[in-house]
Amino acid sequence: MISRSSIDRIFESARVEEVIGEFVQLKKAGSNFKGLSPFTDEKSPSFMVSPVKQIWKDFSTGKGGNAVSFLMEHEHYSYPEALRWLAKKYNIEIEETEQTSEEKAQMNERESMFMVSKFAKDYFHDIMLNSNKGKAIGLSYFKERGFREDTIKKFDLGYCIDEWDNFTKAALAKGYDLKYLASTGLTIVKENKQFDRFKGRVMFPIHSMSGRILGFGGRILTADKKAAKYLNSPESDIYHKSKILYGIYQAKKEIAKQDNCFLVEGYTDVISFNQSGIENVVASSGTALTSDQIRLVNRLTKNITVLFDGDAAGIRASIRGIDLILEQGMNVKVVQFPEGEDPDSFAKANSDADLKNYLEDSAQDFINFKVSLLLKDSNNDPIKKAGVIRDIVTSISKIPDGIQREVYVQECARIMDISERVLFSELAQLLKKGIQDKNKATKQQNRYQQQQNQPPQDPNQPPPEYFMEMEQAQMGIVKGGVVSSEKIDQLSILEKEIIKNLVLYGNEEVDFVEEVTNVDEYGKESVTIRKYTNSVSSEIYLHLQEDETEFTNPLFQEIYTEMIHQLNQSEKLQIDSLINHKNPDIRTIVTSILMDEENPNKRLSNWEGQNIGVKTAVEVLSKAIPDVIFNLRRILIERLVNEFLQEGKEYSTEEKEDIMSYNSLRIRLSEKLKRVV
Repeated sequence: MISRSSIDRIFESARVEEVIGEFVQLKKAGSNFKGLSPFTDEKSPSFMVSPVKQIWKDFSTGKGGNAVSFLMEHEHYSYPEALRWLAKKYNIEIEETEQTSEEKAQMNERESMFMVSKFAKDYFHDIMLNSNKGKAIGLSYFKERGFREDTIKKFDLGYCIDEWDNFTKAALAKGYDLKYLASTGLTIVKENKQFDRFKGRVMFPIHSMSGRILGFGGRILTADKKAAKYLNSPESDIYHKSKILYGIYQAKKEIAKQDNCFLVEGYTDVISFNQSGIENVVASSGTALTSDQIRLVNRLTKNITVLFDGDAAGIRASIRGIDLILEQGMNVKVVQFPEGEDPDSFAKANSDADLKNYLEDSAQDFINFKVSLLLKDSNNDPIKKAGVIRDIVTSISKIPDGIQREVYVQECARIMDISERVLFSELAQLLKKGIQDKNKATKQQNRYQQQQNQPPQDPNQPPPEYFMEMEQAQMGIVKGGVVSSEKIDQLSILEKEIIKNLVLYGNEEVDFVEEVTNVDEYGKESVTIRKYTNSVSSEIYLHLQEDETEFTNPLFQEIYTEMIHQLNQSEKLQIDSLINHKNPDIRTIVTSILMDEENPNKRLSNWEGQNIGVKTAVEVLSKAIPDVIFNLRRILIERLVNEFLQEGKEYSTEEKEDIMSYNSLRIRLSEKLKRVV
């Protein structure tokens, strides 16, 4: 268990913008940074990072928090794992305290699978470097491929000895559970027998963006025609091959720095490029490119250069991926290597400088590439040429930006010697068909909703539950990390407003004005004005304590209780403790409040630009604080009155007096708020 002092050092050292910058391409936006949400597929950035407050907020999902919570959300780390990741990044030595048996039992299955995978990576790497068989077979293979020792270490390459259960026995001897060896696919279990999936193969560990081991690729070294040349880990809870790119962990910083990503097919392509000094390269690992993989790159850069080898048949099979990249609003260039060459072989046959020059000089726009590739098959056949044009216009129709589409249409017209009018007409038909397909899908959804007695959906609007969830997320009503579906009422709004004022202005000193009612000996009332100065937190506390008010929302109550405890201890609120709170729902609420003004979708009137004076939030607190408290009291009293006034009930004299007293108080509060009763 990590000691408290180590945790404090980690929080003091970690910079949220540096941590998130390793996973998301951030751009300066005033005093903050912004980028595309790593949790949703969006075109306009709604992800904000505040270096001053050391927090982040994703306005598309409502998630937010500090550096630790980002790692927990994005990488699915446990709290200790996130702390260890940060400690490693900032070279902080962790002090450990004894972990209880209960804490050990809390490790979930995913974490156990990650532990097994890390052990496997270390074991295969160590076997290759330090055992006789590993050095003679595995290490010699990589050295024959021209890989240096530093490259082998960088990619954690290894070797699985060609014995049925060498690795499995070693893992079991170290105390790892056979259940997790099987669920990660490292061990194949059949009846009472178990054997190593990757026996006799050199190993390519597949890292997540943060460096966790998700799975493995293994290459066979024998000429066994019955065995697959490459074998990947099976799909599991931690490994989804369609959602990861090989080399993304090693490439992410350079991709963001170069503002470009080279996309290749194989493991050795990535490794050879790295050894040649080109580190912004990833591979789809022989699988067809997917939207999830493209989104990984899209977090780091808007520019992808797809590298194809000289095999024309292979290019045609892979060219579909270009349309997927265009759909994500990214810029695509293509480089084709000479006949018989692939990125790996070309990098080995040329100097580092020649490789870089070739990549720069040979990069083509995707239209020019498609034209040069597809026209070879047309043989000046008008029908085939028309098919090529339609194919290219189909690709252009995938681009979400209208201006870019028009530019590409003009370029296509110039290259293909065809009028822009014809191409725009074809493009319009394709776009119309896309809209019709979308509407058709919406109608199908509406029919389903009608069958479920739900109102039909407007095809141009998100589903109704989206708005409900957004409103509730803004209110901060979350339970277990999921927005609650309970109805928002005035009381919830006011409770949220009180918490908001405490978080934003709790330590502010404000000049308050109070109306004091005096009654003389004849029963005549008079009102005097009392002015005094108090902190916002003390003012709220005194009022709520007077009525013994408790929040109906348990999360708000938990936040309020912790704040009042701080106030009683030091007379100051420490908001950082809430940002770093162990309860993720509290972190989300507090971060949402702090980052609300940074919302890129928030539209504010430019009053200052129109020479109209506007008071700041702090300046209006003297009225805002009493208003929210009086409103809260008023609604609570109304609820009490409504509870009393049950139809057909006989009231005692004492109950009637209580009702009259409550009603009188409600009227006075409404008068103070200038409300009509």
